Formats: sequence, structure tokens, C-alpha cells
Amino acid sequence: MPQFGKCAICGKQATEQFNPFCSKRCAQVDLGRWLGEGYRIETPERPGDFNPENDEEMG
Repeated sequence: MPQFGKCAICGKQATEQFNPFCSKRCAQVDLGRWLGEGYRIETPERPGDFNPENDEEMG
């Protein structure tokens, strides 16, 4: 049986079915944090930096 690390939410042993979480509840908590913008991926851009008229890739 493969071993999994600790649950990313509560720290209990993660399970194969919900890896990297221990249960559906912890997976849902994590999803809620992403959807509620509790997690953020930092970028060098600031909120006003995007201008679609200057975006060459949108072509």
C-alpha cells in the first residue's frame, strides 16, 4: 500500500482516494479557499497593469 503524506488542511494522514487530503471535507475546504481567493499566486503585475489593447498575444 502506497504511503501518502500529511493532509494539506488538517495534518492527518492523507488517503489514496483524496490525496493530498485525508477526506472529502478537507478537499472541499481547500476548494473553498481557492474559490474565495484565500490562496493567491503572486505575480509581478499590479491590478491596473493589464491593457487588452496592448496585449500582442490576444491578436
